Amino acid sequence: MKGFLEDANYSIGLLDEGATLADVIDNCIYEHTHTGKKAFYVGDLGKLVRNNIQWQNVMAPIKPFYPVKCNSTPGVLEILGTLGVGFACSSKSEMALVQDLGISPENIIYTNPCKQASQIKYAAKAGINIMTCDNDIELKKISRNHPNAKLLLHIATEDITAGEEMNMKFGTTLKNCRHLMECAKELGVQIVGVKFHVSGSCKDLQTYIHAISDARCVFDMAEEFGFKMNMLDIGGGFTGSELQLEEVNHVIRPLLDVYFPKESGVNVIAEPGCYYVSSAFTLAVNIIAKKTVEYDKLLPSGVEQTRNDDEPVFAYYINDGVYGSFASKLSEKLSTIPEVHKKYKEDEPLFASSLWGPSCDELDQIVENCLLPELSVGDWLIFDNMGSGTLGEQSTFNNYQRPLIYYMMSFSDWDEMQDAGIASDTLMKNFFFVPSCIQLSPEDRFSTAA
Repeated sequence: MKGFLEDANYSIGLLDEGATLADVIDNCIYEHTHTGKKAFYVGDLGKLVRNNIQWQNVMAPIKPFYPVKCNSTPGVLEILGTLGVGFACSSKSEMALVQDLGISPENIIYTNPCKQASQIKYAAKAGINIMTCDNDIELKKISRNHPNAKLLLHIATEDITAGEEMNMKFGTTLKNCRHLMECAKELGVQIVGVKFHVSGSCKDLQTYIHAISDARCVFDMAEEFGFKMNMLDIGGGFTGSELQLEEVNHVIRPLLDVYFPKESGVNVIAEPGCYYVSSAFTLAVNIIAKKTVEYDKLLPSGVEQTRNDDEPVFAYYINDGVYGSFASKLSEKLSTIPEVHKKYKEDEPLFASSLWGPSCDELDQIVENCLLPELSVGDWLIFDNMGSGTLGEQSTFNNYQRPLIYYMMSFSDWDEMQDAGIASDTLMKNFFFVPSCIQLSPEDRFSTAA
């Protein structure tokens, strides 16, 4: 099966009960070992179906609007579109991608806090009216380029327990909301709701309570100006954990019932991105170079050296890096630990190791320090939870080649889609049957669907 990142003519392999994603990865590694050793993804699109069911069970009636920038691969967008999920777009290209799926403008929100005038005009022409705003300059720009815009005022939230500093913070204060409403009234721009965002790294769920309370204040303020508010966007920050989802729901549900009850006519939406796709994609990379390094250069600052001087320390270079699939590593810590694909003995010695991308750039460090058995050039490493922030528009630094994508889904997930009546004829054309990944030859297992 060929993997497509930008071509809509992709294929989805249906796995029977005797086949697993591990079998798919084994097969792909076998193929790539003999044909070029390129990095590749395996995407379990059934995970999107299961996550959507979980969302409906826990968070309904809050409607999810998926942030396209999180993972804009065609398989993901088409599955989510078929599931009835809305889309939060940050650029013209994302809006066009979603529109090509036949998604109605009412199910698209333009969420970029710093919009280009030309892209606001594109949204206006496409009938995409709902967009966010957090300052008067942006408000005036929108009024000039989109006369039918319906704005969500983006209000700031604060995580008082957060230890990390934000380089840039979006969202306006409650005090400034009154000023923005005065400006909107003068300019004839509609304000229809409020948006806030709580980071997935936030440990204090009380932040949601403060944010929802602030949103209620903005709604009350809007009544003074005659605005008819009907939408509350509680943003993203959902990690994909069912426990986290239930914890958030436990905190926000009582407040939503009081401040925004069903009879108020306010539609509550959210922007779960990582929640849907992070755990659905696994990345396989190949070691292209290896060298022995000095241990003290591998240690993070302040860490005491405890190893035996006779033990070697290895630096491995792989065929993907921060200018490709590990782009998020430039701004945040890697949340996944590499798994060695080849089998090794439980008592085999482990060595201090670091992992680097292929660019030879000093920033292209993927894992600073980990323990691995001694590996060889040509061996494979597996990274799970790689579906978020790694499969959008990527750099062309150093002629970086995007990994192939192998989409898969189990028969049980496929049946779930059919039973729910959400499997469109167009989507079904992308599926092909994989009787048994274990028994078929590599050539047969991934032949492109007719």
